[in-house]
Amino acid sequence: MAIDFHSEYNRNSYSARTADQSWSELISNLVPIELVSNALDVGCGGGIYSKALSDMGIKSVTSVDYSETILEGAIENCKHYQNITFQNRNALNTGLPNNCFDLVLERALIHHLTDLNRCVSEAYRVLSEGGFYIVQDRTPDDCFLEGSDYHIRGYLFELYPKLRELESKRRYKSNTVIKSLKDAGFKQIEEIKLWETRKTYPTKNQLLLDLRERTGRSILHELNDKELMVFLDWVNTITKERNIVEKDRWTIWRAIK
Repeated sequence: MAIDFHSEYNRNSYSARTADQSWSELISNLVPIELVSNALDVGCGGGIYSKALSDMGIKSVTSVDYSETILEGAIENCKHYQNITFQNRNALNTGLPNNCFDLVLERALIHHLTDLNRCVSEAYRVLSEGGFYIVQDRTPDDCFLEGSDYHIRGYLFELYPKLRELESKRRYKSNTVIKSLKDAGFKQIEEIKLWETRKTYPTKNQLLLDLRERTGRSILHELNDKELMVFLDWVNTITKERNIVEKDRWTIWRAIK
C-alpha cells in the first residue's frame, strides 16, 4: 500500500539524515545565493533541505508541507534554526502572497502530485520577478538505471517488475516538466543530472535496518512485509560489507521567473 504521510509511524521518516555537501554546492552554482533573502521549501518533509538552504546563508526559509505529522518531525529536526518557519500548506494552493520569494525549492515532490501544471503555476505566482525555481525529482530514466553497490534502488525494480510499472506512472518525463515550466511563463530553463549521495552506511547492517524501516523511501511502502524481507535478503547477498555510499540519480530543473 502507498505511504501514509499522516501516520505517526512516518513522523521522522524524512528527517533522519542530512543533505550531502555536493547538493549544496550544485545549488550554489545554479542560484546566486547572495541574492536570495527568503526561500520557500515546498513539500519540505522532515526539513533536511530547509536546513541546507539555511546553512548556505539564506536569511529566511519558509517550509511548507501538507502533512501535519511530517511537519512535527521537521520542527523537531530544525529546532536550532531560528530562521526556518513551518506552515501546513498545499503545494497546489499555498495561500502565500504573490511575488514574495527569491527562491522556491521543490525536491522529491512532483511525483506525488497528479496536477503538475497547477503546482508549477503556484510556484510562479509566489516567486518574485527574477526569482529562481528549483525542481528536483527522478524521471523514469533516472529510476530504472541498473542496480549497484551505490544505486541500491535499482535492485528493487530488478526484483519486483510490478514496481517498475507503478513508478513509471508516477514519474514525470523531463520533456513534460519542461513544457509545464514554459507554459507557466518560466524562462532560462536548464536541466542538470545529479548523482546525489543519499547516505553513507559504515556497515551493511545499518543499510539493511534503514531499508527494513522503509526510512525515507515511499516506494518500499508498496511492498508487504514478506516482499520487503525478500528484497533485504537480495541486497544482503550482493552489497559490500562496509562503507556503503548510497546514491540516487536525480534530474534538477532550474528556471527563472
